[in-house]
Amino acid sequence: MPESIVVGLDIGGTSTRAAVFSLSGERLGTGRAGGGNPTSHGAEQAAAQLRAALDAALVGVAPERARAGVIGLAGLGRLLADPAGRAAFDAAWLAAGLRCPYEIHGDALIAYASGSADPAGTVLIAGTGAIAAQVRDLTLDRISDGHGWLLGDVGSGFWLGRAAVRRALADLDCQRELAPVSVRVLTELLGSAKVEPRHRDTVDRLVQTVTRRPPLELAALAPLVVAAYADGDEAAREILTEAAGHLAGSVARIRPAGDTSPVVLGGGLLTGDTPLAGAVRTALARRWPDAPLRTAGDGAAAAAWLAARSLPEVTDPAVLHDRLLATSSI
Repeated sequence: MPESIVVGLDIGGTSTRAAVFSLSGERLGTGRAGGGNPTSHGAEQAAAQLRAALDAALVGVAPERARAGVIGLAGLGRLLADPAGRAAFDAAWLAAGLRCPYEIHGDALIAYASGSADPAGTVLIAGTGAIAAQVRDLTLDRISDGHGWLLGDVGSGFWLGRAAVRRALADLDCQRELAPVSVRVLTELLGSAKVEPRHRDTVDRLVQTVTRRPPLELAALAPLVVAAYADGDEAAREILTEAAGHLAGSVARIRPAGDTSPVVLGGGLLTGDTPLAGAVRTALARRWPDAPLRTAGDGAAAAAWLAARSLPEVTDPAVLHDRLLATSSI
């Protein structure tokens, strides 16, 4: 009799990834499609990307072997509030030939599970937005921030981009020499760092350029801050240091002092070798010196692991986690 399989999906704003594993930990298929966040793309489009990723991952695999599935989703609240959206997901699941049940979890839990098999811990994510969450029994418990660009997401890519523009505006208002990060901002947004004789004219152009664009596009300026920091810019260092403090503060709102459970870092700003990631690790290690710091990994594999651990055949979920995800302490 063919071995049972599990299906995991990690659906974000820019990509949808699917993975199929046997219960012994063998990866049988992988699929990738476009962004599927229902909030930004709509439920129907999200379901279409779900189906495309599933079809690719199930090539050569009999879908009737699937016993369970988990979908990790950015924009979960939007989907749960929309019965038609959930129906579209159900239809895509069935159209892929899957008849097993599936669960949907927020992307924060998937990020945590991609870095740790421990049932309790903390996850901190910083990408375009930012959120921290306490995990208990592998479910999200307390959540800090994730309030969106207007009200929160402090320390995020959006926050960094806005801070860089604000520094450029301050330099122009004070009619002082532009900091290197300000030069980069003006060049990126206005095509040149040349300041007009009336500084206010350059200020007005910069403000109008920014306000005409969707607010979240400011996140695209975050790499400019990192690059300026790498070149030794003190203004960029101040921005990144403040961002790290905000992110560590978000964790401190929900994580008790002395907690020794793992902290998983996720999101593009915290998973690479970036100055912000380094500053955040330092800040977290200072507050929780005995807590292991881990990096988020393959979200689709983590979703598959969450699906598998509920099955009676999986007697040691931690061992299976090691097979599906190579977690390591920083």
